[in-house]
Amino acid sequence: MKSKAWTEKFMQGVFFVAACASVLAVVLICVFLFANGIPAMREIGFVKFITGELWRPSNEIFGIFPMIIGSLYVTAGAIIFGVPIGILTSVFMAMYCPKRIYRPLKAATELLAGIPSVVYGFFGLVVVVPIVRDFGAFLRQAGIVEKAGNGNSILTASLILGMMILPTIIGTTESAMRAVPAHYYEGSLALGATKERSIFRVIIPAAKSGVIAGIVLGIGRAIGETMAVIMIVGNQARITTSMLEGIRTLTGNIVIEMGYATGLHREALIATGVVLFVFILIINFSVALLKRRADHE
Repeated sequence: MKSKAWTEKFMQGVFFVAACASVLAVVLICVFLFANGIPAMREIGFVKFITGELWRPSNEIFGIFPMIIGSLYVTAGAIIFGVPIGILTSVFMAMYCPKRIYRPLKAATELLAGIPSVVYGFFGLVVVVPIVRDFGAFLRQAGIVEKAGNGNSILTASLILGMMILPTIIGTTESAMRAVPAHYYEGSLALGATKERSIFRVIIPAAKSGVIAGIVLGIGRAIGETMAVIMIVGNQARITTSMLEGIRTLTGNIVIEMGYATGLHREALIATGVVLFVFILIINFSVALLKRRADHE
């Protein structure tokens, strides 16, 4: 009996140390980012740094507004392409999928999460970029757009990121739908609703906290993606309104220039990481808020 009590106390201590290590890692990251990034923002000027439209390190001009807009563009594009497909796939897997193909389909969606981002980048570079380039040339010939672009564009990055966030959305949404009590669905059918109406008017609203959480987590994945994006997005630090032109994201800006940056330039890149970190914190806070609201409902 004493041995069992000692084992429980020992394991409790192990779990406590593991939890403290996780918290400590987050604290150290925050300290490093803010200790190195805030002085750069103060020297450059916070408003000038956030709203500046020029990024010219050689002239000590550091404005990350084009990168903020670029990150928002590709993230919004990923949501437009990825969220409907992810939710509809989840509906099929939870409500329509035959048992004999469920396992292969589930394995395929989980495999998407395990594919390295550089592989997605190669796929986009070899397959998606030429398609977007030809699509842009067609639109230009039709007089719809003025510039066709070379295929490295916001549209290309949005398509690839939309593909990359599918596993997160599908897994979370399917789990949330399966957690809805069966009598909700059965009661809706008993009242005369069709299967589709029962799914979209009863099941999905009942699982909305999980659905929204999956979407928000997908946004976090899209806004933080680096390698695949820098391979296909063009990496031009500019503001554009055309989906067929290239831009630069916050993560891409850090990766491209950190290797040779020194002095204020390096600190400005770390400050860019601070801005990105704040975006991720806002996303995580939104997930926590949505879950808390769902628990009170």
